[in-house]
Amino acid sequence: MSPPLRAVVLVEGESDRAALLALAARRGHDLGADGVAVLAMGGITNVGHFLDRFGPPGRGLPLAGLYDAGEERFVRRHLARTGPGAPADLAELGFFVCTADLEDELIRALGVAAVERVVAAEGELGALRTLRHQPAQRDRPAAAQLHRFLGSRGGRKIQYARLLVEALDPDRVPRPLDAVLERVRAIGPGPRT
Repeated sequence: MSPPLRAVVLVEGESDRAALLALAARRGHDLGADGVAVLAMGGITNVGHFLDRFGPPGRGLPLAGLYDAGEERFVRRHLARTGPGAPADLAELGFFVCTADLEDELIRALGVAAVERVVAAEGELGALRTLRHQPAQRDRPAAAQLHRFLGSRGGRKIQYARLLVEALDPDRVPRPLDAVLERVRAIGPGPRT
């Protein structure tokens, strides 16, 4: 029997969900067993639906989330509509911003060389080299090429989200990922049945 749902973390897509679950597992936490659901919304434009369903208008559960800096207007507008308003810093409500997106945060935290080692370990260094030789990619920085590589095949972002989190030095976890996990851990585990 699964525990009652006590909190919800809203993330844009499955790669964000995979990264957060990997970090929680790496730290010895089973969010599902603690009654915390990590829900991929299928895009930030769906945030209003999820806030209505799980936030104050719906089930009234504690919420947290990750969002990309370029998508803040969606999050801010819907938090203002469904809750206590949107403060200047959305982190006060448990929503944490990724500078560009979570992949960018992970690439910066690991560094290009470490990400390339992960790609090599997956046997995809040849595919990365092929991408880097494309005319549109040749003059781009290595980090931008890696970012493009992660999104260049269906399922690759999800696959590498977990792998990149597993490769992180514990002291180099991107702040938004670390903060959202700390937020749900602060809620505390629910009663075990």
